Amino acid sequence: MLGTFGQRAVRSGSILQACRERSGTSLIHEMTEGTFQTLEIDVPAEVLYDTVADIAGYPEWATGVKEVEVLETDDAGNVIRARFVLEGFVKEIEYVLRYTHDRPNSLSWSAEEGDDVRMLEGSYSFNEADGGTEVVYALTVEPNFTIPGFIRRQAERQIITTALKGLRKRVTETSV
Repeated sequence: MLGTFGQRAVRSGSILQACRERSGTSLIHEMTEGTFQTLEIDVPAEVLYDTVADIAGYPEWATGVKEVEVLETDDAGNVIRARFVLEGFVKEIEYVLRYTHDRPNSLSWSAEEGDDVRMLEGSYSFNEADGGTEVVYALTVEPNFTIPGFIRRQAERQIITTALKGLRKRVTETSV
C-alpha cells in the first residue's frame, strides 16, 4: 500500500507482507505478525541510527513517551535495557525493553513480560535510498488484555506513523 507522508513515499502493511516482499532483509522477517511502514528521509543512515539509539532522548521527540530510564548499557555505551513510561488513554503504560544494536543498519527491541504488555517487538531498519535513507519501522504489540486483532493493528499503525513523523522532525531539526 503506497501513500504520501510529507515529501516522500510511504509504504505500510503487515509484517507477513513485508517478509514476502523483503525476504532476507534485516529483522522484519523474524517477526511473524504485526505492522510495518517505510519512509524515506533525506539524511544519512548514521544520523537516523544515532537518533533512535539515543534511548534516553525519546521523551524529547517521541510523542507519548513520558519517561525513559536506562537500566543497562554495554561496554560501548549502547543501551541494552530501558524502562519506558507511556501516556495511555486510561492509565500510564510501563514496560522494559531489551535492545539489539547493528549500527548503522538497525535497532531492534523486545519487551520483557510485564503487567501492561504481554509481548512487544519492533525494529528500525535503515537502507540507503535515492539521496537519503529508507526507514522501515516494524512493530508487533500484544497487550495484557483482550483486544480484537484489527484494533490492535490499527493501534500499531498509529504508533508507527506517529514515531516516523517524530523521527523525521527530530532529524531535520537537528541536521539544520
